[in-house]
Amino acid sequence: MDLEQKTRGLGKSCALLIVIAGMERYAFKGVASNLVTYLTDVVKMSNSRAAKTVNTWAGFTSMLPLFSAPLADAYWDRFFTILVSSSVYFVGLVGLTWTAFAGSRSATKTISTYFLYSSLCLVSIGLGVLNPSLQAFGADQLDHELDKDSESELPSGDQKDVKATRKTQFFQWWYFGVCTGSLMGVTVMAYIQDTFGWVLGFAIPGIAMFLLILLFLSGCGIYVYGPVARLKTKTTATPFEKILKFIKGRAVKKQRSKYTLADEEDLDAMELELQERPLCKCDDTEAEDIETTSTTAKKLVDESSKTVFSGLDNVKLVLHLLPIWTMLLMFAVIFQQPATFFTKQGMTMKRNIGSSFKIPPATLQSTITLSIILLMPLYDKILIPITKRIKNNGKGISVMERMGVGMFLSIIAIVIAAIVERKRLDISQKVKALPDYDPETVPLSIFWLLPQYILLGISDIFTVVGMQEFFYSEVPVRMRTMGFALYTSVFGVGSFVSAALISIVEAYSSSTGERQNWFADDMSEARLDKYYWLLALTSTLSFVVYIVLCKYFKSSSDQGGEEEEKAPK
Repeated sequence: MDLEQKTRGLGKSCALLIVIAGMERYAFKGVASNLVTYLTDVVKMSNSRAAKTVNTWAGFTSMLPLFSAPLADAYWDRFFTILVSSSVYFVGLVGLTWTAFAGSRSATKTISTYFLYSSLCLVSIGLGVLNPSLQAFGADQLDHELDKDSESELPSGDQKDVKATRKTQFFQWWYFGVCTGSLMGVTVMAYIQDTFGWVLGFAIPGIAMFLLILLFLSGCGIYVYGPVARLKTKTTATPFEKILKFIKGRAVKKQRSKYTLADEEDLDAMELELQERPLCKCDDTEAEDIETTSTTAKKLVDESSKTVFSGLDNVKLVLHLLPIWTMLLMFAVIFQQPATFFTKQGMTMKRNIGSSFKIPPATLQSTITLSIILLMPLYDKILIPITKRIKNNGKGISVMERMGVGMFLSIIAIVIAAIVERKRLDISQKVKALPDYDPETVPLSIFWLLPQYILLGISDIFTVVGMQEFFYSEVPVRMRTMGFALYTSVFGVGSFVSAALISIVEAYSSSTGERQNWFADDMSEARLDKYYWLLALTSTLSFVVYIVLCKYFKSSSDQGGEEEEKAPK
């Protein structure tokens, strides 16, 4: 009975932060999912410039946590970091609302791009600092609950079950909150923006962020704040700083003695904290043993010799993972299409349901989230057991195979997108000769786009979740921050690659009069089908190279297992 009570549910602070995370996703998706439409229809950007703007903004937003997360962990109080960053986020949304309002009131209907970019930049800064801090703060609350469970009089086996159940509950509900917020942001806000205008369409996410701040402040009395041991990390170098320190030391030929055991102990302490685990007491006892006993002298020498090469090991690890990381970039490029050119495709297609209701093109992005929510259980309950039987092992599909399947499905999705776009262009050319020709709408249902969206959602289950597990498992404890950085940077760099690719293709396709700009503002003249085929070709090449790399890639966990077998006991 006691065990049932312990596993009944999450604490109030965890539940509150899950709601806050869902509200943040609602605000962000309410802006990001339909931003390309606002830039083309209201700001009057060309299709290519709007797509590059969205991709660059998405890349900047994705890359920012790589720099803000170490600073937030090492120097900033999480509560006030969340409060300040959410306030900056709110100011950015207010700025976006003002651009829409000023544009609607202007006689020329023009909008200051400087003010628009400044507002988007504030949203990125606020989001880039808020997200990692909010996740870490939520983990702090979970750790406190797990500590309370460990203080119970339950047997050790039951305590492990309690902790495992609570962790599963927390991450499942966190994921559910994020997906629900994203789904609401994509569907509801896209409809409001297309139907009632952009002033209200940007004001509602701003109101949601304001309510988020109030809701967060309302929980001051129930939050658990960071342990005092976190203050130790203020003098600690992050994994990024360790690598830079090593490279700099090599360049100026500094002595290797710079990498001391004390620095390594501090780094270990910081990494344990980054994993949202309570700090072990073993560090202090080891230090005392080193000082007071002669039997640990050999251990000190061994540890010192390891830390001499810690910087080199970190660089080697990044270089070891870099080929796989590079091959995943084209998957990230394909994943930028729903928020840009897929949406532009949908704007020109038949969107009517009944006589009056029109489907906002951006709402089709919700099918990606729905595919993940609905099909994820099938992956765990059906696919994994089948692969276990086929491969006769206890794991089923490996992480590398999982990412590869997702990459293959993303290629199929972009091929389908190219075929559908070719069909849309053919119909557009045929109906031009008709007397009732409507240049803004092609008589082809928008539901023809559903297969490519659904396939991208399925590929997300395989590749995105697989990437998280891959980079998490391939880095040692002291470099978990770097593992998070490598995973996040795939989508950040992929966004920049997408923007650069658009610029290159646009310059090539419009370089002579004989070639039509693939991203022409007139969607009946644009050749997005060729662009999609180009993405399919480059993604196929990346996929083939990825398969070759997988054959020669040696997992660090396998290497660690070999080292443990060789190590003296």
